[in-house]
Amino acid sequence: MEMNIQDVKNYLPHRYPFLLIDRVLEIEVGKSLVALKNVTFNEPQFTGHFPSQPIMPGVMIVEALAQATGILAFKSEVGKPIDGQIYMLVGIDKVRFKRMVEPGDQLRLEVEVLTVKRGIWKFKCQATVDGKVVTTAELMCTQKAAD
Repeated sequence: MEMNIQDVKNYLPHRYPFLLIDRVLEIEVGKSLVALKNVTFNEPQFTGHFPSQPIMPGVMIVEALAQATGILAFKSEVGKPIDGQIYMLVGIDKVRFKRMVEPGDQLRLEVEVLTVKRGIWKFKCQATVDGKVVTTAELMCTQKAAD
């Protein structure tokens, strides 16, 4: 199952400049998700990180992975979120940055469910560019109910 940007916006509350998923390529509900993030020079972080050699900050790569986990968790647990319902990042383990990500790159974001215990989802995550690993991590998230 694929999701375009309009579909993605139905699952994530983020908007420019913080919506970091452009397309979902594959979803296996309850198991895994593959998404894309197109990295462009026009993104605001590149004006200061770094002006002479723009590099996507590692925390932005981790956030893109976290957004992918949120989509997978919603699709797996409640189908589609109601207004105000979000998944919150609650833990980051085993993060490794192996390569730089620069404007013009396309991040392939792969997330896989490891466990779900007492409402805490744990995911194995990997970001690649052109088949080369740039970031790996284990992320945890949980649902925050609508106010």
